[in-house]
Amino acid sequence: MKYRMETEVVHGVEQSDPHTGALSMPIYQTSTFVFKNSEQGARRFKGEESGYIYSRLGNPNTDVLGKKIALLEGYEAGMTTGSGMAAVANVVLAAAGAGDHIIVDDTVYGGTHYLIEEEIRNIGIEVTRVDASVLGQVENAMQENTRLIMIETPANPTLKLIDITGVVKIAHQGKALVCVDNTFLTPFYQRPKEFGADIVLHSATKYISGHGDVVAGIIVGDQKFINHAFKISTHYGWTLAPFNAWLLLRGLKTMGLRVHKSQENAQQIASWLEDHKAVEKVYYPFLKSHSQYDLARKQQSGGGGIIAFELKGGYEAGKTLMDHVHLCTLAVSLGDCDTLIQHPASMTHAGMSEEAMREAHITPGLVRLAVGVEHVQDLIEDLDKVLQKL
Repeated sequence: MKYRMETEVVHGVEQSDPHTGALSMPIYQTSTFVFKNSEQGARRFKGEESGYIYSRLGNPNTDVLGKKIALLEGYEAGMTTGSGMAAVANVVLAAAGAGDHIIVDDTVYGGTHYLIEEEIRNIGIEVTRVDASVLGQVENAMQENTRLIMIETPANPTLKLIDITGVVKIAHQGKALVCVDNTFLTPFYQRPKEFGADIVLHSATKYISGHGDVVAGIIVGDQKFINHAFKISTHYGWTLAPFNAWLLLRGLKTMGLRVHKSQENAQQIASWLEDHKAVEKVYYPFLKSHSQYDLARKQQSGGGGIIAFELKGGYEAGKTLMDHVHLCTLAVSLGDCDTLIQHPASMTHAGMSEEAMREAHITPGLVRLAVGVEHVQDLIEDLDKVLQKL
């Protein structure tokens, strides 16, 4: 029987211990697994028998986590990696090789930007950066050797949206794959599979964990792609630790409660910021003032917990806000129970050139607010006491 998302995060994919009946899945904190005999070992190494060999090659905790996110996102299979960036690199290497071409949106997480610009090009994969919200640019960038289009929607940190259906149509005409980073919205508010995306990845560090204590990545897709990607991950060794997988499985059970509260808070704060004298513009997909509001309503079931806003005072105002908030925590992650605030121009994207920041639509006064689960009025008061002085 298929259940609703809030039920699936708790009950989807069996986690109880078949040996003892423990409700919570045990932590299989082991590097290696014992064979019954040499013949069983041989069968497992040859792939003739399923089972565990060595935790770099598979572990019950990481396997269940991959299966559970695949279930929530609607895909056949899933796998874990040691970080969100490992997931990004894994997808690129599984989709393309030297002599191939990929297309990447011009506004992506800073780590993804540096990986693409400083590493991926160096191994012989050609990269074209475009504004993927303009489908004509995606179409013009397609080549005969294009193997992958990688997008974030909403994009980090500007909250720009990309029409997944439109990108998929262009990609599939050229037999390329589409990967959507769904970290910002989670499957609760966006399911890229429903719009034709081939692959979804998550920085599980964020909403899947929810408590700021795990670094991890997850990739989901069809079985063939995941098998290929998993083989690559075993070679590179960006394996997720069993204990971290267990923490993520625990965090998943409350993800519905957390993301719904985060979104509820974010919607109220975004509406309040729109009317503030110190704020030039607010970027939140479920505000009617958002230039892509109709697209947001089409492919999202909620606005999510991330807000971007532009301060009238520019760069200095951004730094001042960072240095004087009290309840909002100055930190660069998102998806925590805590509300986190950051200023991309002076923090996450400070290493980019001015030209690169302009191309990524990152302005001097842009602030990203990752809204947590605190009382919304306390958060508003914390922001207002500083904004009133700008």
